[in-house]
Amino acid sequence: MTYKDQIDMSRLPGHVAVIMDGNGRWAHRRGRERVFGHHEGVKAVRKTVEASAELGVRYLTLYAFSTENWNRPDDEVSALMDLMIESINNETGTLVEKSISLRVIGDLSRLSEKVRNRLFETMKITSQGSRMTLVVALSYSSRWEISEACRRIAVEVREGRMRPDQIDEHTVSTFLTTSDIPDPELMIRTSGEKRISNFLLWQLAYTELYFTKKLWPDFGKEDFYKAVADFQKRERRYGKTSEQIAENS
Repeated sequence: MTYKDQIDMSRLPGHVAVIMDGNGRWAHRRGRERVFGHHEGVKAVRKTVEASAELGVRYLTLYAFSTENWNRPDDEVSALMDLMIESINNETGTLVEKSISLRVIGDLSRLSEKVRNRLFETMKITSQGSRMTLVVALSYSSRWEISEACRRIAVEVREGRMRPDQIDEHTVSTFLTTSDIPDPELMIRTSGEKRISNFLLWQLAYTELYFTKKLWPDFGKEDFYKAVADFQKRERRYGKTSEQIAENS
């Protein structure tokens, strides 16, 4: 029996987030440059998007490039941006065909005008996609996002549109880049690393975490199904007791 066969289709996570890690190590183990690993990682992206859409996951968020990644060697950053443009050009038609809308979150002001324009164009072209929303976290970090939300809330208070005593968890959530997206129920990280790496820190408060030693280029559909099947075995209590959960089920 495959992992896909084990999945209860009535209890799918509505939102899955993925930290795609291990491209560089995958390439080095094969005696190749890191950029080769990034190119191979695109295939894993395609498989994961397909697997999510086929199951019926409504939101898939991929951590593609963090604000910290700007500190990598210039030639690697340049190659990653070129790969981003190439991938968008190659996949836009498929996204439209599969009714998948693209959304990008992050500090896009740091991207080149060429990359920004292509992203905005693809988001517009795919905006009517209703099957699934693919969220790409690009030039993103959670500390940046939360700091930006605080600045925007401060402006609202300064301009008299909000009082400090009105600020609560809901207020902060509405000023995040994911304000209209449900929090992830499952977060997957590849490569064996067991940390969140400044990714959706606010949104992952009650997310189930799944770690696999697979390097990202080796991550396939069955690996995604395995993570979902594992998720469905867990009891999600949100601070309550098991007895309370049983009483309300």
